[in-house]
Amino acid sequence: MSINSKYLKLFIKATEKAAYGAYKFVGKNDKIAADQAAVDNMRDEFNKIHMDGKIVIGEGEMDEAPMLFIGEKVGTKKGQKIDLAVDPLEGTNFVAKNLPNAFSVLAASEQNNLFFAPDTYMEKIAVGPNLPKNLVDLDNSVEENISLLSKAKNTTPDKITACVLERPRHKKIINSLRKMNVKLKLISDGDVSGVIYIVDKRSPIDIYIGIGGGPEGVLAAAALSCHGGQMQTRLVLNEEESIRAKSMGISDLSKKYNIDDMIKGDVMFCATAITDGDLANGIKDNKEFYEASTIALHKDGKINTLVTNKNKKWIQYLLLERIGF
Repeated sequence: MSINSKYLKLFIKATEKAAYGAYKFVGKNDKIAADQAAVDNMRDEFNKIHMDGKIVIGEGEMDEAPMLFIGEKVGTKKGQKIDLAVDPLEGTNFVAKNLPNAFSVLAASEQNNLFFAPDTYMEKIAVGPNLPKNLVDLDNSVEENISLLSKAKNTTPDKITACVLERPRHKKIINSLRKMNVKLKLISDGDVSGVIYIVDKRSPIDIYIGIGGGPEGVLAAAALSCHGGQMQTRLVLNEEESIRAKSMGISDLSKKYNIDDMIKGDVMFCATAITDGDLANGIKDNKEFYEASTIALHKDGKINTLVTNKNKKWIQYLLLERIGF
């Protein structure tokens, strides 16, 4: 069974509204307020949708509300049962400092089809579509994975471009890539968009490697699933996180997860740009409307598009007229 195609437009609207909420705080050095605005707008939009929705990957536990918390029910409870993974503001620092590539992101699946990833770190390696199955592996060395990828692409390592989150923990990975003369794109934040680069036809990125957030890994896997890309992940857990993971039903703490383990069946993915970036234009705010650009994907619907919508701000302007502005 697939997700009803009508939901894609509704989910685009949800990320658009979240993005616009965060946009109002671009460059104002207040990432908490930006995140809160994105969360509030996304929740409001979700609750207009005729669905029986549940947040399975969100921004915290129930006692951390008003975030979109894990287990929160959203929607009118009258439609299809849908599980949601959300990151209303991916790149809080990007918004606070007016930097590129901030997004509002969600993934949606049928009930129980998204990996219930704990909010921990996760090892990740991802490559694009049209490559031999199971080409790269977390247990391979960086050198092995780059050699396998370059051979599959009929090229040499110096023609490969890798995207890595710039963190001290990745020093060894970065040094290995440089020794092989691999081109590097180092990103300061934006774990989800880092993976999306490898399936964007305009991007030169061939591989994403490193450790990032677990929830962001599932969101990235949703996008890759729609494109036919490959991804392998493994949770990175301390003692306390291991106990929590077991309580969530994860018995094999060292298991490697492929996309099919994280995303089962049909999936939709939406990412609306807040600030300008390599993948999409950010919010453009005019007097009577705002323009939003969204990467919109639907696996079963075979939809892979960049949607740009103009949204009128009717309510705001009606209110201003009534109070005499």
